[in-house]
Amino acid sequence: MHPKPRILVVDDEEAILETMTFTFEPDYEVITSTDARLALRLLDEKAPVAAVLTDQRMPGMSGVEFVTEVCKRHPRTVRMILTGFSDMEAIVQAINAGHVYAYIAKPWEPDQLKQLMKQAVEHHQLSVENERLLVDLSRANVFLEAVMDELDTGALALDAEGVVQAANRPVREYLSLAGDLRGRRISEVLESHGLARLGQLVSRADGDPGISYDEVELDRDAGLARLRITTRVLTDEASAAFGRVILVREVSHEPFVRRFDEILREISQADGALRAVLESSRDPLRRLAEEVRSSRVGSSAMGELAERLSRTLTAVENWLDVDEALARESFPDAQILQDRMRISLARWPLPGEVPGRVRELARRVEDYYESGENPKQHVL
Repeated sequence: MHPKPRILVVDDEEAILETMTFTFEPDYEVITSTDARLALRLLDEKAPVAAVLTDQRMPGMSGVEFVTEVCKRHPRTVRMILTGFSDMEAIVQAINAGHVYAYIAKPWEPDQLKQLMKQAVEHHQLSVENERLLVDLSRANVFLEAVMDELDTGALALDAEGVVQAANRPVREYLSLAGDLRGRRISEVLESHGLARLGQLVSRADGDPGISYDEVELDRDAGLARLRITTRVLTDEASAAFGRVILVREVSHEPFVRRFDEILREISQADGALRAVLESSRDPLRRLAEEVRSSRVGSSAMGELAERLSRTLTAVENWLDVDEALARESFPDAQILQDRMRISLARWPLPGEVPGRVRELARRVEDYYESGENPKQHVL
C-alpha cells in the first residue's frame, strides 16, 4: 500500500489549521505549523513534501517570502498561497518569479480548494516521475555508450539535417576526430579534420533510401587505413526518414587475414605427412608477417594479426625442430623438448584444430620423457 502524499499547511491561526486538516486528512498526510520559520525546518525534516499551502499575511515572514525560500530548498514541492485581494501585487510577482503554483482567494470554497490541492499533488508526482525517467534515461545512455564504445565498428548517428547526434569511441579513433562532435554538421566535422573524400561519400549516400557501401583509404596519424563505410537510413513507423547511421569498419587487415587463413587451413587439414607442409609454410608466413609490419596500418586488427602470425611461426618452427631432434639425436634433452611442445601448442592459433601428426609428436615426446627410449624417427 502506497503512503499518502504529504502536504504542509502554514497559517498563524490555529482554527484555520484545524479546518485545513479536516479538509485534507482523508486523502493526505497533513503537517501544520503556525510559524513559517518552523515550517521550513519541518519541510527539511519531512521531505519529500508534495505541496505547501500558506497564508500570505503572517508575523515574521510573509507567505511570498516563505514560498520563495521553499523554492530554493525544495524546488519540486508545489507552492500555493491563501490571500486577500489587497495582497495581489505581491502574489503576481511571486507567480511571475516561478515561486507560486497557484493562489487561493479568501474566502475559499472547500471543494475548489480540494480540487486545487489534488492538481498540485499530481503536478508534484508528475515532476518526480519525470525526474526519475530522466535519471533512468541518463543511466541507460551511459550503459549504451559503454557498450557502443567497446564495439570494433565505428558509428556516427546523424539527424535528418546531417547534424551529429552520437559518435562512439571507435569512429573517433578510426577517423582521428577530436572534441565533442554532437550538435555539429557532419560535413563540417569531416572537412575540419581533412576528410573531404569521406565527406563526399557520406553526401553521396544522402539520397539513397536503403543501405550503401563504400571503401576509402585514409592516411591518418596512425598510418594508412582502409575503411569500409556503410550508411543506413533511419525511418519511423510511417517509413519516414529521420536520420542516418554511418558505420565505419577498419578493413585493411582483411586481405592479409584471408591469406593467413589459407595457410592455416592447409596445415590443419593436411592428411598424412606434415613435415613438408610445415616447411613450405614458413616462407609464406614470414613474408606475410613482413608485409603486415611494413603496411603502416596502425589498427588494432592489424596488431592482432601480427601477433597471430608471430605465434604461428613459433609453433611451426618448434614442431619442426622437435621432430628433427628426435630423428637426429639419440638422447636429446627431454625437458627442453617437452617445454617446446608445450609452448608451441599454446601458441598455435587454432587450439581445436591441431594437426594429427602434431598430436602424435606430442605423445612421442611424452613417451621419451618417461621411458628415455628414442627410436630416432621422424614423426611429422
